[in-house]
Amino acid sequence: MIEAAALLSALVGKWEDFVIILVMLFVNAGVDLWQEGRALSALKVLKEKLAKKALVLREGRWIEVDAREIVPGDILKLKIGDIVPADAKLIGGGDFLLVDQSALTGESLPVTKKPGDVVYANSVVKQGEMLAVAVATGLETYFGQTVRLVARAEREERSHFQQLVIQVGNFLIGMTLVVVGVMIVVELGRGTPWSELLRFSLVLTVAAIPVALPAVLTVTMAVGALCLAKKQVIVSRLAAIEELAGVDVLASDKTGTLTQNRMTVADPYVVGGFRPEDLMFFAALASKEENRDPIEEPIFEWLKKRGLYERLKAWRQLKFVPFDPVRKRTEAVVEGEGKRLVVTKGAPQVILELSHPAGFDREAVVAKIEAFAEDGFRTLGVAFREEGEEAFRFVGLIPLFDPPRPDSKDAVAEAKRYGVEVKMVTGDNVAIARYIARLLGIGDRILSARELKGETYEEYAVLAEVIAEALYRVEGLDEKAAAEKAAKIAELVKKELEDRKLPQGFVKRHESEIIRLIEEANGFAEVFPEDKYFIVDKLQRAGHIVGMTGDGVNDAPALRKADAGIAVSGATDAARAAAALVLLAPGLRVIVRALEIARQIFGRMEAYTV
Repeated sequence: MIEAAALLSALVGKWEDFVIILVMLFVNAGVDLWQEGRALSALKVLKEKLAKKALVLREGRWIEVDAREIVPGDILKLKIGDIVPADAKLIGGGDFLLVDQSALTGESLPVTKKPGDVVYANSVVKQGEMLAVAVATGLETYFGQTVRLVARAEREERSHFQQLVIQVGNFLIGMTLVVVGVMIVVELGRGTPWSELLRFSLVLTVAAIPVALPAVLTVTMAVGALCLAKKQVIVSRLAAIEELAGVDVLASDKTGTLTQNRMTVADPYVVGGFRPEDLMFFAALASKEENRDPIEEPIFEWLKKRGLYERLKAWRQLKFVPFDPVRKRTEAVVEGEGKRLVVTKGAPQVILELSHPAGFDREAVVAKIEAFAEDGFRTLGVAFREEGEEAFRFVGLIPLFDPPRPDSKDAVAEAKRYGVEVKMVTGDNVAIARYIARLLGIGDRILSARELKGETYEEYAVLAEVIAEALYRVEGLDEKAAAEKAAKIAELVKKELEDRKLPQGFVKRHESEIIRLIEEANGFAEVFPEDKYFIVDKLQRAGHIVGMTGDGVNDAPALRKADAGIAVSGATDAARAAAALVLLAPGLRVIVRALEIARQIFGRMEAYTV
């Protein structure tokens, strides 16, 4: 558009206009180049994250090779500290692996993998040693799909700002052509020479083309970017300011954005006359502080806040057996205050089995464990015994969770006042996602990612309930009793199906129904990178302008795909490279402030355009 105006100015000999238009053209291009020069390459950063070397069995001996040389079928040795070089199936050589796959799923805690399980490329082995067979390499791995999605998002990148400028320009050019056409018809009827008509037509066309519009809007956004920088928001793509101003749906990552990204002790549950202080003390004795285990650190913090930490110094740990997925508990032999004790903590059901049933109501404890599980808490059971005793004495339960940030609830409410709906997106399970969403006032309609893919088990649960109720009625139970028993069976069926892969394509949903589900949901749990990308894409197809927050490698595709991708404070290089805006201060409130400023900037741009 600007180039056409410059050419027309030269044709009619308006050299002053020609020079001014060229200056505006170079200013506009210069600001864009400067902004792009500051931006990181998301694809480059992601490729740097890939594993470099791997230990592979070749010709009967173990050799170290470049990770890019691995092919499906290769036997790999995975040990503590290794970056998994390919998607691989564990085949033995050990009991388990403790794997940090936060780069892929965003889960804050390592997960346990046993023989037969698949470990994903670019995850990190935290504990254990096993053999595995490579099943996928390169772009065919889960991590490779993340790189592929980022590249796809870059190809499909759209800018409402650019579309707006083009639409305004096209409208004015169209109006100009109509006016020029009418003028030519009228003036030819009056006998005006063609040379004169051509001169006036060119002058009118140059005057009507808004040559200053792109330059003014770009400079306005550049000034706005400086204003946002003072509010701890760095803009890597100028057009993101206009996109942020129009955002009506904000898909927010849970861990680190809405929550504090650290495990915290909720209200402990004790039995048999024990106090919470006793429970936490025994749990600390069954821990090793120097290991800095994310599950154990909150226990020591709890004692320090209440001035009880000094009591631990009177005790000496003689033996410590760390947690492993087989025993599912830690155990320590400790000595102090004239006693020698064996203390243990771990999976509540395991600790209960080791404990003597006297002194507490077992059914009440089991009910409490289930209540904690429904809220998504990670629960530890604690027990101890004196040396010589066979059974442990059960002390109580420690519920752990990642608490919301203090300002998150107010920030969510403020975003709603601006007309922005906040949808929580997390790799955690549905229970904890629903609990956090409820605390923050986001809502409790949380969907599992499998429901978006059509892998829903609700139909199976309903069918199971109907059949079970009919069978109980045939057996002679009354309607109420049959319905209660059938409901329990349906709930068990749902729990069983959660860990099973349903037949592909058995349950199908139309795209319009999927979009409706996404629009109505308050959040999504158990999501992978492709799920986040899928959610953003469907919301955009429904006409929404979508903001997306994230901090990890797994968030990069969705950050790039979103209209306003926002990398939160402490984000990885991959997330910052993919995002259009980078936050230097933590929390959702910074985003709300940025939204407010972006709308002010857009108001100025709109006023000038009009």
